[in-house]
Parts: sequence; structure tokens; C-alpha cells
Amino acid sequence: MLKYTKILCAFDFDGNSTAALLLASALAKENNATLHILHIARVPTQDMDVPLPFDAEPRWEKDARAKLAQIAKDTTTAGVQYVIDVRTGVPDIDIVRVARELAVDLIVIATHGRTGFKHFALGSVAERVVREAPCPVLVTRATFPASVPVSRSP
Repeated sequence: MLKYTKILCAFDFDGNSTAALLLASALAKENNATLHILHIARVPTQDMDVPLPFDAEPRWEKDARAKLAQIAKDTTTAGVQYVIDVRTGVPDIDIVRVARELAVDLIVIATHGRTGFKHFALGSVAERVVREAPCPVLVTRATFPASVPVSRSP
């Protein structure tokens, strides 16, 4: 049986990510693992022709960190030790980079389940993470964790 000590959950503030966090939290509890909750904020760059105020990145990071902290508090299973990490960059590349940096045992990530042209045009962060990850990747959709028992008692 696999034993996980560090689990990385990629989080992008949608319902699918909340479901992935519930699942990652249950796995962390079961394995007595540390849960690293990671959000990669895609910040507009100069080549996107969007003017940025001087303090845009720090404000976004602070807001994302506060929002993620509240979600983690409300969502993670009682007794699970978790760490919040908010960074800026390219989600698939930086999720893999952080997984290597932290030497995690498992990445939990949600998929939107896009198909056809939407999948072709937008790609899949989860798909690219699966291809490049240094460890196993558990990809889930919002409907899966509804059946995962999550205990709120210590």
C-alpha cells in the first residue's frame, strides 16, 4: 500500500478544485500527511497588452492567500496539517516545479472535463501536469468527492 507524507493539491478557486481539496484532505488525514494547497495566479504580462498598476501582483497574492486560507479552514478535514502557498506563473509548469521543489508524494488536481474544441483550444492543465509530474497524480472531477467520507471531528 502506498503511503503519502506530502500531498500537493492544486487549487484554482472553482467547484472542481474544492472537490479535489476535499479528496486531498481525506487522503492526508488517512495517511497522516501534510497537505500543501497551491494556487498559481496567472498574472497579466506586458505581452498581453494589459496595463498593470505597480502594486497589482502583491495585492492579488494577498487577496488570493486570504481567500485560500478561508477555504482551507472551511474545507480541510479536522486534524489535517496544511500549508497554503500562492504563487504567480503558468499553472501546469509551476505545479510541477513546486511538486519537485517540495518532493511531494502525490499531486491531487481537478479537471474541468472539457472535450472537443474547448479542450483543443484551452488545453488541460491537469493533462500537462500528469505528463510532467515527478510523482503520481490523482485527477478528479467535482462529482467524485461527494462520496468521500470527510470527518470533521478531531
